[in-house]
Amino acid sequence: MHWFFLGLAILAEVIGTTALKASDGMTRLGPAAIVVIGYGIAFYCLSLSLRVLPVGIAYAIWAAIGTALIAVSGYLVYGERLDGWAIGGITLIIIGVVLLSAVSKSTPHY
Repeated sequence: MHWFFLGLAILAEVIGTTALKASDGMTRLGPAAIVVIGYGIAFYCLSLSLRVLPVGIAYAIWAAIGTALIAVSGYLVYGERLDGWAIGGITLIIIGVVLLSAVSKSTPHY
């Protein structure tokens, strides 16, 4: 269940961060509400995942996957450019997350 909550935290954070750009400095009510709700859900779900996962590992996975997904979201939603270096960096982030979550003995595998 801890991985499920970490996944929800990541998804909620990505939604909140994507809406942050649309909020225009938190001056547009709809997107600003999505930011606040998204971050609230993200931190709540992260706190639930921390009942089992080590904080350093959970945060590293959350930050890494969130960073990769925000880069993709920026590309898809806002037309922001991703060059070869960005794609290579995102690929390395994904490889790091796989190593942390699937291979490392620092995280529980159940």
